[in-house]
Amino acid sequence: MSFGYLGDTSTKIKQVKKNDGVISIAESYELEKAGHLGGSLELIAEQNYSTDVASVDFLSIKENDYDVHLFTFKNVTSASNSNLRFQFYESGVLETASVYDFGRQFQTTSSNSENNEENEDKLNTVNYASTSSTRVGNGYIYFYNLGISSKYSSMSFQATGGHSEDQFVFGGGYLPQASTVDGIRFSDGSGTFTNFNFKIYGIKKWVI
Repeated sequence: MSFGYLGDTSTKIKQVKKNDGVISIAESYELEKAGHLGGSLELIAEQNYSTDVASVDFLSIKENDYDVHLFTFKNVTSASNSNLRFQFYESGVLETASVYDFGRQFQTTSSNSENNEENEDKLNTVNYASTSSTRVGNGYIYFYNLGISSKYSSMSFQATGGHSEDQFVFGGGYLPQASTVDGIRFSDGSGTFTNFNFKIYGIKKWVI
């Protein structure tokens, strides 16, 4: 199927500029289905575990192809009450120094609070309960500018989980140094993951 543009179809005015207009609904559907339309997702990698894992690395994230990545996590449990945290690989080297900044806003069944940290050795997201079948960690993280060496790499997220009560949390953070991020390590805050599904996607750019 070829893809054109729907320009001015009136009889009084003729379209002067070729391909100046909007694509039709049918063309939009076909382009999105084929993965060519901006905003479409490409699944880059997926990892599933049901046994104890101390950390999970994504080392091929196509940072040169995408300036926005989407990471999803589902049904995360742990050997102990913990947090889903992560660090960036910069040109193949894991950044483990206390250089990360982040902030989180919590809402639980009884209260709300916030947590703001500077100069941490990891970026933090959601808490989740030890081996709980109910208070598991679920959510998503958007990563920005990972492969752009002249910009800071940053993230924003929303998630649910909780240690002692149900919890909703959102926030963001960044690595305040310009570098090329070409990998991500996810780790449990105080122990090991016992069960999870992780996926990372690239979000296709709009081409005008």
